[in-house]
Amino acid sequence: MTRKRITDNLDVLLNVLPPQVAHQLTAINRSDDLLEVILDLGRNPTARFIDREEILNQQEVTHADIDYVVERISTFDTDNRAGMERTLHRIAAIRNRRGNIVGLTCRVGRAVYGTTDIIQDLIESGKSLLLLGRPGIGKTTMLRESARLLAEKKRVVIVDTSNEIGGDGDVPHPAVGRARRMQVSTPALQHEVMIEAVENHNPEVIVIDEIGRELEAEAARTIAERGVQLIGTAHGNTLENLLLNPTLSDLVGGIESVTLSDEEARRRGTQKTVLERRSPPTFDMLIEIQTRDRLAVHLDVGTSVDTLLRGYPTPPEIRFRDDSGEIHFEHSASPTIRGLNAQGFGRQPMEFGKDRSLPPAESRVGSEEFQRGREDENTRQTFSTLQPVRIYPYGVARNLLV
Repeated sequence: MTRKRITDNLDVLLNVLPPQVAHQLTAINRSDDLLEVILDLGRNPTARFIDREEILNQQEVTHADIDYVVERISTFDTDNRAGMERTLHRIAAIRNRRGNIVGLTCRVGRAVYGTTDIIQDLIESGKSLLLLGRPGIGKTTMLRESARLLAEKKRVVIVDTSNEIGGDGDVPHPAVGRARRMQVSTPALQHEVMIEAVENHNPEVIVIDEIGRELEAEAARTIAERGVQLIGTAHGNTLENLLLNPTLSDLVGGIESVTLSDEEARRRGTQKTVLERRSPPTFDMLIEIQTRDRLAVHLDVGTSVDTLLRGYPTPPEIRFRDDSGEIHFEHSASPTIRGLNAQGFGRQPMEFGKDRSLPPAESRVGSEEFQRGREDENTRQTFSTLQPVRIYPYGVARNLLV
């Protein structure tokens, strides 16, 4: 068990905030739970903690307050983000139609050492790894720690688009260890820097934060095909979310509609038109960050996507850290086939006789056939011993079934 150690340089952030806001934050004394400070023109300054929001001052934010912060930080880039030298804090701006800043989001950046012990075996496996999770759940923190660990033994290059991994300024934050950092001048050019990193600097591992564009997904596939280990993040909660995202679905192989032959459809027991994985996934493994201490791990993305599309998804492996810091694994159970014509994304066959209260199967047998069975006692006895047959007709009107 690795004990967590947190470095946040919160005093540096407090020094750039308006004095009355910084004083109130100090008085609240909840620095460990502080996520970000919101300064919107004409509104009360607000602090967002893990569990709630709190108003810091009854006086509304003025232009002078915003200018006070802007004068003490670096220049905003084209993505409206700025920072402070040798820290991980991020200041994001909101502008009006004339380009003037009318709001600031001051996010606290923390280097948390010891967060990756729960997936250290996966990081050191040499396979490409994709982290999913909602904003603020800790994807970048885990990514930064992964880069530091791998850099002790391998050549690691970080493609740092918004300086969130290595911090602001030309010298990277100590939290990335020996990893090298390549900054990106414009977010739209991230894919070019990704390829440049592979071609010019001979890395064994590439670390990328926030893959969000189609060109970046294509660049990630190119890097993976060259035998370089990829560790990246993307916004999304689950594997299903990623599959349904047309921009990023290629990261896990993508999906396409395929028409089967009659023979193949009968063999599979499915409809003729089915969804199939289009290509091998870019990332070998995928981690869904459910909470800061609970993860769902897909150890084989290709298999997880295939079984999901065929209607019997493979449950992920659950890893979690308890209150004492001990790590526990809950291994997946064997996938259960849902039934005939089951295919993908929770779609299950409907039992018409049960769900829609239709007559039982015996009463739906043709009347002429059933009458002949009643006349012959032996036939009737044989028929009564047979099990009911359930039929799952798709796209057939109910009146045609009676």
